[in-house]
Amino acid sequence: MRFLKTILICVFLFLGFQVTAQIELPALFSDNMILQQQTVVPVWGWGQKNSEYTIETSWNKKSFRVKSDQQGKWKTRIETPETGGPFTMTVSNDNDQTTLENIMIGEVWLCSGQSNMEMPLKGFPGQPVAGGNEEIVRSRNKNIRLITIPRDSKVTPKNDFDGGWQEASPEYVSDFSATAWYFGSLLNDALDVPVGLIHVSYGGSNVEAWMSEEMLKDFDSISVPQKKEDIGEPNRTATALYNGMLSPVIGYGIKGTIWYQGESNYDRPFQYKHLFKKMVSEWRREWKQGEFPFYFAQIAPFDYSVFTPDTMVEKYNSAYVREAQLQASKEIPNSGITILTDVGERDNIHPAQKKKGGERLAYLALAKTYGLKGFEYESPEFNALEIKDNTVIVSFNNVPNGITSRGKKVTGFEIAGKNKVFHKAEAEVRRKSVVLSSSEVKDPVAVRYLFDDYVEAQLWSTGGLPISSFRTDDW
Repeated sequence: MRFLKTILICVFLFLGFQVTAQIELPALFSDNMILQQQTVVPVWGWGQKNSEYTIETSWNKKSFRVKSDQQGKWKTRIETPETGGPFTMTVSNDNDQTTLENIMIGEVWLCSGQSNMEMPLKGFPGQPVAGGNEEIVRSRNKNIRLITIPRDSKVTPKNDFDGGWQEASPEYVSDFSATAWYFGSLLNDALDVPVGLIHVSYGGSNVEAWMSEEMLKDFDSISVPQKKEDIGEPNRTATALYNGMLSPVIGYGIKGTIWYQGESNYDRPFQYKHLFKKMVSEWRREWKQGEFPFYFAQIAPFDYSVFTPDTMVEKYNSAYVREAQLQASKEIPNSGITILTDVGERDNIHPAQKKKGGERLAYLALAKTYGLKGFEYESPEFNALEIKDNTVIVSFNNVPNGITSRGKKVTGFEIAGKNKVFHKAEAEVRRKSVVLSSSEVKDPVAVRYLFDDYVEAQLWSTGGLPISSFRTDDW
């Protein structure tokens, strides 16, 4: 009996040693993953405490050594070459070894936001993505790698999630973000390099859900949960998605971020810009990659009166959030905004035309990050107001080849005098400007364009990029 007990103790000790010696890698480091090219990327994992680990990379035949801390966590940085693959990476210690296969080196982008980023190519129930089915069928591509972080909300930061990288294929792409897919697919085509997309979004989420407690310390009106029971709506609770979904991704080597969110903050337009700017600056600080590119979609027009009283919509319609986003694009370094006034649907907050949004975000990246030339990538923007007698001339920036109404009458402008009462304006479209007048306004002082909740684009650049709603007053 004593001999048997000794044998059992040895077995248990051996099994315990095997568990502590086991190498554990985050889901971000899996077969099929993609690493950002021509940089030094962080690699991390867990295992036995105070143990030596070796990381061997097949692309440069180098070995990197690192020691784990008292909690068993280790982290190092490894060099990546110019685009290529497939490669392998082996992590080992004295007692264990694991090898990751089919690794590509290329361009990695984080794709985040709420439901219009989350909406998959197959669409939501009863809400299609235009052309989505055909895109899914043609989606097989070994040079596009995808990973989606599952929905989760927490009061403290997570360090991992369930999942792994996948090669693009119809089965996986059908459930992947349509906006992110169109963005990454165009990058892959235009740059001829492997592209990796990290999808982190949650429908209905407000911006503060993607921020940490530290980021929100200057926003007294926002309550931060301290225990699990404090999380009411997980997608609308401050810090909950930062902790549950973003935290495990922070630090992974990326080229930049695309963002599609703002609908859930439509009722707080004047706070949104400050929250959003803070979020971007703090994400960049935590990633420790400097001011990486941050491109985002302006929310599309929609009839928000179904959610709020008419009095609120009248005073703070969603054009104010579109305005806040446009202002933020001017104040956030190395950023850009894509305008979507031509894709909105009055009764559907999830526009079907996801290709326009995704590809317009890609235009920004291709031009501003990768330096491609010869195409339009920024929508025309209001530049100046010139008043001549009872007419107003509105001019625009970003119009290398002029603006167009596509042959239709423009009715979306309003002008006001000193009494601050706006009236519909007659509009004459010129090559790079619009001349406005109204028999109701003899001495105009201010202009608004499509400054309402649901609107339809009426002016584009000749490259097909719509002009944002805007106003020249601050009333």
